[in-house]
Amino acid sequence: MLFMDKLQILEEIAGEVKTCPKCRLAETRLNAVPGEGSISARIMFIGEAPGENEDKTGRPFVGQAGKFLNGLLEKAGIPREDVFISNIVKCRPPGNRVPLPDEVEACSDYLMAQIAIIEPKIVVPLGASSLKTLLGKDRKITQDRCKVFRKSGILYIPLYHPAAALHNPKMVETLQADVLILKELINREIGEDEITDLQSVHIPAEKKVAPEKTDEEPPQTLTLF
Repeated sequence: MLFMDKLQILEEIAGEVKTCPKCRLAETRLNAVPGEGSISARIMFIGEAPGENEDKTGRPFVGQAGKFLNGLLEKAGIPREDVFISNIVKCRPPGNRVPLPDEVEACSDYLMAQIAIIEPKIVVPLGASSLKTLLGKDRKITQDRCKVFRKSGILYIPLYHPAAALHNPKMVETLQADVLILKELINREIGEDEITDLQSVHIPAEKKVAPEKTDEEPPQTLTLF
């Protein structure tokens, strides 16, 4: 697909998102947040949902978590303008609650269209909600972070959400190290022995995503460490 064609289609998607009436979040938002970044991004970060600052500005990751993400990218030598950043839902849930499954479902076509058009080398789910939405409700961010998965031909590498480090300083170094691994992977060919293939997954709208537990045995998945 030509650059100008990609740009036009992404702009059309953004226009639809800004006026989207598909779920209850349209009733409480100030601004929808389609996402932003490079049309030719090799890395696409997918968070959970816009927060207060994002709702005010219409831009993703501009609050404290966004500033921390910017710092992580800068230390790894990854310019923010070279990546694309979005969320599994495009409007802020009231009180920053976790998005409900039907809200995620309402936004899924927008997100999957963005991924298909940008064609990143790696999609990075940030945090548990994004991981469960993109790779399956049984995935655990504590077990799957920094591992390489493939679903429907797309490579995914989950990372902790930057907001987690704002509440748990011990996670700062972990995130810094994980982003450095991400940079290393983006700059080389990833071997088949490093990739776990997953079935395509769909989360039924009537079921809520359960909170993750950290005391379960990890799945048999190849790690990059």
